[in-house]
Amino acid sequence: MWYGEYLHSLDEKNRVVLPSRFRQKIKEKRIKKFYLTRGLERCLFMFAEKDWLRIEEKFSSLSFTKLKARFFNRLYFSGAYETKIDSQGRILIPDYLKNFAQIKKEVVIIGVSDRVEIWDKSSWDEFYEENRKNFEEMAENIFEG
Repeated sequence: MWYGEYLHSLDEKNRVVLPSRFRQKIKEKRIKKFYLTRGLERCLFMFAEKDWLRIEEKFSSLSFTKLKARFFNRLYFSGAYETKIDSQGRILIPDYLKNFAQIKKEVVIIGVSDRVEIWDKSSWDEFYEENRKNFEEMAENIFEG
């Protein structure tokens, strides 16, 4: 549902404008609420409420008696921030999430199917450069069958 790569900047109040294509989709799908949380590889994950609830159900079904499940759920859900898009298409990135993702000013917003990821631009550039060379090999390994 979310696709593409977009360069944006944080304003002085830690708000970022979502890409116009995303704002259009939000309007079409009548999405009212998003959840922003700590992602993997030092990015932020952003889910529409419907997708968040589906993932929340899946993660909450993990056994709390398993150490790694408890640790993961603590970090994942304690970082969650419920947000709405303001009238200018912006979301607020709280300081603790901004610090987690090491976001300075420029961000790259990418669509990854059921979620949006928000990266510090330099972190995204580094991730992309390190991994683009292996893209075909990854495809072979993932889709091998």
